[in-house]
Amino acid sequence: MTLPKDFSAGIGSDVRVSQKRVLFVTRRTSAHVRSHDEEQVQTYPEVLFRVLLAIEILTIALVLMSLFFNAPLEGLADPTNTPNPAKAPWYFLGLQEMLHYFPPVVAGVLIPGLLVIALVVIPYFDINIEAEGLFLTNRRQKRIAFYLVAGALSLFLLLFDVYVALVPTLLVAGLMLIAAFSSPQSGHRIPRFLASKPISWWIMTWFLLELVVLTAVGTFFRGPGWSWVWPWKS
Repeated sequence: MTLPKDFSAGIGSDVRVSQKRVLFVTRRTSAHVRSHDEEQVQTYPEVLFRVLLAIEILTIALVLMSLFFNAPLEGLADPTNTPNPAKAPWYFLGLQEMLHYFPPVVAGVLIPGLLVIALVVIPYFDINIEAEGLFLTNRRQKRIAFYLVAGALSLFLLLFDVYVALVPTLLVAGLMLIAAFSSPQSGHRIPRFLASKPISWWIMTWFLLELVVLTAVGTFFRGPGWSWVWPWKS
């Protein structure tokens, strides 16, 4: 076969130097194009702009809240008169709510310690780097693992009567069940959205829901002796 004069083939790795119409890539050559551009400093002004905008909006919101709403402060601390219930700051109320169900060693040491250890250890593992949907591959095995984990966690919460933590767990489990039987090509937006989420998204969603629910219960639904009290009756 005779090739045209303007059509040539060769072996190489830099298409800018060897401008071939056809390039055969072998094991000893790389397919990337070697760049000869000048050095550039990569900046992200749009990210900095968004951060500054978020800080300004948050500052304005806090100033407006302080102008129109008084801080819920009580009187000076009196060691002879302990309030009932003695509640921790709002950011510790989720932990205080867990102390109501679990022994102090479990709720105050074991669970927070495991969370800190997980935050330290997880980044060292290559877990789903592509951030693909959890149930897009090996669906049968992942469904079985999901059933076992969700069932064991729900049973554990039921044994300790932790119903306030069971509700967010069942909610996330239901959404994961929808994702397990959906695909990114689904005709409905919600199943398509859920099917595309990786395991890290599900874990973080469950953690945030638990944190919000436990904090809300400790803030609005706990009265004297840490008993259950409806907010509109207290």
